[in-house]
Amino acid sequence: MPKLITRQGRRTNPLIWMLAIVCAILATAVIITGIVVFVIYMVYKPKMPYIKVAYAQLNHLDYDPSGLLKIQMSLDVVAENDNNKARAGFSDLSFLLRFHGIDVAELRADPLDVAKNSSFELNYRFQSSPIPLDKKAMEAMEVALRRGVVPFDLDGHASTRWRAGLFLSVRFRTHLSCPLNFSARNGSAIDLDCSSKSR
Repeated sequence: MPKLITRQGRRTNPLIWMLAIVCAILATAVIITGIVVFVIYMVYKPKMPYIKVAYAQLNHLDYDPSGLLKIQMSLDVVAENDNNKARAGFSDLSFLLRFHGIDVAELRADPLDVAKNSSFELNYRFQSSPIPLDKKAMEAMEVALRRGVVPFDLDGHASTRWRAGLFLSVRFRTHLSCPLNFSARNGSAIDLDCSSKSR
């Protein structure tokens, strides 16, 4: 006579239950974090801090026909914080001035804090050591002097961070790269427009 045979259901391994619980917790944490970040963004509406060159002056240029270049220059670099509700910190500030690909001067600054909706000005007054130019750079300098416009290139970067309260902190990296053109006659900057701000 046929018999009905029943099987007991398999029990789920406790490790699988643990894994499911951990995944549920992580998913909940990600959702909560996303909500918190969105709320913070809507409240603070953060803007990326940036750096810009506010003033540049070629105070003196000494060029030897043998190819030695020596300059004195003034640069005012401004650290800008356009956030109305958060302070901004700037660190690892570094700028490199070049002529025709040749390093002329490297400028640095200590870490600094900028108040809400404010700025901090870095005033550089420096003199380079005599710098030997290669043949192409010598030709470029001679052409520049004949035309009356001496071109340099400025590259810079900074690590920035805006802070709200004691625990909330967001980090950015900002860069600038721009030409600095000077009148050979009086050393004034021509059409100065140098900033790391996104356009």
